[in-house]
Amino acid sequence: MKTLRRVVITTPLLFVLVSFSVFAMMAAAPGDPAVDLAGQNAKPEDIARVRSELGLDQPLLVRYWDWLSGAVTGDFGTSYSRRQPVSELISARLEPTLSLALVAIFFAVIIGVGFGILATVRPGGIVDRFVSVISSIGIALPQFWVGMLLVMVFSLQLKAMPATGYVDISDGFAPWAAHVILPALALSLMPAAELMRHVRSSVSEVLDKDFVLTARAKGMLTGPIYFKHVVRNAGIPIVTVLGIRIAQLLGGTVVIETLFGIQGLGTLTVDSVLGRDMPTILGVVALATVCVLVINLLVDLSYRFIDPRTAQ
Repeated sequence: MKTLRRVVITTPLLFVLVSFSVFAMMAAAPGDPAVDLAGQNAKPEDIARVRSELGLDQPLLVRYWDWLSGAVTGDFGTSYSRRQPVSELISARLEPTLSLALVAIFFAVIIGVGFGILATVRPGGIVDRFVSVISSIGIALPQFWVGMLLVMVFSLQLKAMPATGYVDISDGFAPWAAHVILPALALSLMPAAELMRHVRSSVSEVLDKDFVLTARAKGMLTGPIYFKHVVRNAGIPIVTVLGIRIAQLLGGTVVIETLFGIQGLGTLTVDSVLGRDMPTILGVVALATVCVLVINLLVDLSYRFIDPRTAQ
């Protein structure tokens, strides 16, 4: 109930604060979208007509209220440059970004949690040292550099996977996977490395607890000890880091989509910022805000599943 009450109170407030901040910054930015749309050689009356059609002649708060009242019903307005409903533009670009993000999250969890736990089996061993080195490198390497390296190796040299583009999953799982794996790997490296480090630290701390030492003294096997006691008790900090990294991962799709030529929400955002297309920018920001709020809600709910004492 506490989580639900907090969500009901904070979600509308955060949505309004984020969207209004973006709206105000875009309005204060230099330039005039009406001039860009009317053309450089347009007459003043033509510019004024375009500004009136777009509602740019209205006060800032009036324009924001008009957008907000439509946004709560799913109407994010019409794109300035494309003359299409923003909701249609977002829907058309949603699958590539969603596919990229979900596969990247899958890789990050498998690699981060898997190697993080393996590193604690023999502290100071080869795997432990390997994980320490790899996690440090993964955090330091820029995603775009990793993406270019993957393209050079797997696309240009080995000819194993396509370098650019995206294929809808409805056109076949194999071609879809071939176009998603490389960008998803590039996107997942940093969160996987960060997760690897936190899993190793959290699990190592729990392994020194008395209840784990007692279980080992009773002859319990290593596998049941990890899955029944260690992972569950180390779960809260791991889930917290995972939630933060997933939210950051959504922002990282901009660079990766541009690098791999994927027409998703990231490239749509870049094009809209360059074209001062405020309705499209606000629509993407609204969707991203909702996603982050949902992720935070799921993290809070997972706390209560991992440790019921947090619900008290």
